[in-house]
Amino acid sequence: MPFTATDPIKIIFAILLPPVGVFLEVGFKGHFWLNILLTLLGYIPGIIHALYVIFKH
Repeated sequence: MPFTATDPIKIIFAILLPPVGVFLEVGFKGHFWLNILLTLLGYIPGIIHALYVIFKH
């Protein structure tokens, strides 16, 4: 997908609060709930997954 104007904001949220970055990208879908679980298990896996979702969609 092409880089959009809101992607830098999503990336900042993905680093500070990973579930918020994923929510801005996909809403309350499966990736959001998976990211909450990953963030609770470890902050770094949550960040990695959030960045993956933002760059993949």
